[in-house]
Amino acid sequence: MNKNYFKIIRAGINTTFQDQGRRSLHHIGIPSSGAMDNRNYLLANKLVGNRLDLPVIEFAYLGPLLKYFGDKINIVITGDVNFTIKTNNDELKGNCYETYNLEMGNELNITSTNKSVYGYLAFSGEFDLRYQWSSCSINTKARIGSNDGKKLQDNQELILSKISQNLNNKKLNYINTKIEKIRIIKGTNFDYFSEKGKKDLFEKEFTISKLTDRMGMRIEGQKIENIADTNIKSEGLIKGTIQVPADGNPIIMLSDHGTIGGYPKIAVVISADYDKLVQLTPGSKIKFKEVELSSAETLFKLYELETQNLISQI
Repeated sequence: MNKNYFKIIRAGINTTFQDQGRRSLHHIGIPSSGAMDNRNYLLANKLVGNRLDLPVIEFAYLGPLLKYFGDKINIVITGDVNFTIKTNNDELKGNCYETYNLEMGNELNITSTNKSVYGYLAFSGEFDLRYQWSSCSINTKARIGSNDGKKLQDNQELILSKISQNLNNKKLNYINTKIEKIRIIKGTNFDYFSEKGKKDLFEKEFTISKLTDRMGMRIEGQKIENIADTNIKSEGLIKGTIQVPADGNPIIMLSDHGTIGGYPKIAVVISADYDKLVQLTPGSKIKFKEVELSSAETLFKLYELETQNLISQI
């Protein structure tokens, strides 16, 4: 049997395997992890004809340079990403949300994301990966997941356990959009903060700092004033929770967040806005808008319906 694999010439920045993450393990301190931008993850798998829950390669900013060895396959990249495909005779500038054939010796060079953070690479088949708690998702801080919980490295070989014979090319007309304000609901410790602090959260503009990764996003700007206690007994955290430490600069919990925390929680980013939040680059300006829980639920249902409609178009 022929061996099908990618050789990593350049690993890129924070390149990992991700899928839909882990469920129901927060009680033993295991975060969910999974793809940061779930919509782009799902679209990547669908475009190459995979099951929607298969692992893909997630990369940030500078992606990997890969050389392919094996039988012909289809690949696709989703997000807002610049990339090229080099064959024996030519170099093609690729388009996101459009599938391409890779053959023996072709090189895929993912040079950068474009005014965004994360992109996704899927191919028509499956990687040969070890599952941990029913997921391949890598959490590098906790060393959990496939690839021994580590980022992908230069000169590594990524073995494909199976490839699909369905090589039909597909294309989706989709543009990643930004939203003017990130919508939030009140957190469990909302009343720990002064009226001025609450008002500042909803009215002032904040800047995403460079201290941002898959675990959390630090934002800077007007200090959020705490009038009760800057430390509390550690409580459970969920993705999107906005904690405020003693320095008054909020931290938004992202996909690899710790499962408990002792900073007061002023708010939570609604699920419908999470995919767009994580794609905001350091230096971006951010403003918040309060919505009620019932509205957040409705907005999430609408976002999920829109995602399913996109999937059904493929």
